[in-house]
Amino acid sequence: MCRVAAPVCALAATIVLATAAATSATAEPDAAALRSALSHALASRYVSPSRTGAIAVDLRTGDVVFQRHGSRSLAPASVEKLPVAYAALRILGPSYRFRTQVVGTGDRVGSTWRGNLYLVGTGDPTLERRDLGSLARHVARWGIRRVSGSVVADEHYYDTRRGAPGWKRSFLGIESRPLSALALQGVRIPGLNSSARVTGGAFRAALGRAGISVARPTGYGRAPGGGLPLAVDYSRTLADIVEEMDHESDNFVAEMLLKQLGAVETGHGTTAAGSAVVTSELERAGVPLAGVRIVDGSGLSLEDRLTPRALVALLLAAERDPGIRGPFLASLAVAGLSGTMRDRLQRRPARGQVIAKTGTTNEASALAGFVRRRYAFAVVQNGSPVAWWSARAVQDRFVTALVRAG
Repeated sequence: MCRVAAPVCALAATIVLATAAATSATAEPDAAALRSALSHALASRYVSPSRTGAIAVDLRTGDVVFQRHGSRSLAPASVEKLPVAYAALRILGPSYRFRTQVVGTGDRVGSTWRGNLYLVGTGDPTLERRDLGSLARHVARWGIRRVSGSVVADEHYYDTRRGAPGWKRSFLGIESRPLSALALQGVRIPGLNSSARVTGGAFRAALGRAGISVARPTGYGRAPGGGLPLAVDYSRTLADIVEEMDHESDNFVAEMLLKQLGAVETGHGTTAAGSAVVTSELERAGVPLAGVRIVDGSGLSLEDRLTPRALVALLLAAERDPGIRGPFLASLAVAGLSGTMRDRLQRRPARGQVIAKTGTTNEASALAGFVRRRYAFAVVQNGSPVAWWSARAVQDRFVTALVRAG
């Protein structure tokens, strides 16, 4: 039973049923010419045809205009971020903001806080030094000039797993910072488990700049109940965070969003919980889940699998959802102009006419998005390794053919 709006269900059904129509010998000549052009675009001596899946859907009619291995289960690379963006915008909402809080345990006597200050993180992936400075200044406005205890860093909103299932060991620290509910941008992390301590130390330094001395070294632990909230910092909106994540293909942000979905929806800030939430949201949207396996948020996991058919169904669901359509489309990079598409398709007719999410790992190359107001598409190519330069050329030819047809 489909639990979303009827138009979305109908579109998902169209993707299932339209293959025969799209390959019919009685198709209109223009449709046949487009299929021929798209088939020719996919030809590459360096990328295996059997490990390539592609699909294109006409946005005006919902008809599949081309499909090859559309239901093939393939490693998605960073187009994995599209399901995470969709689920986060749907569940948390575009205006959602992460929160970082300072909680005091003890009491104030004159200008001295007798006790500890807990810096409590709830997963803000964009936390910066200036945010810690703002928190410190808010604490100072209470008239506090000395803390007799410690600054204690609390990252317990998420679990302590720093990477995700299926990651190569080399990914941590290179492809993504270690995952923590209390992590600071722009600082060097000396060890996989030191994000919270480093952030706590940076907050202690910010307190010093705000005129507050702290007697004891920075600690690590869980804030007890009943503490006094002294300051709170809110992140930028989720719409802004998702846009930056997809434009720059930020692996760390994607993984943090996945854990946040788990924490908010299930009370468990884990990758596994977040993956289950995303999968459930795709099911609610009518996305066909055969061959789909969400294991992490970034697409780095060797265990992730998506199908071109599922990707296009997801794109159609997002494009037709008035609550998230704007921020979801804004998160896609523009050909020749922005994000990871800045250096691709720079010439007419494709420049500015394609918005998409890219994906590249050693094993996969992918592109999924829209030819403006006319087509939704997905191309996913796998290899051992994949010849990414040839794969990108295939993708660019494919979408250029759609631009010319549109």
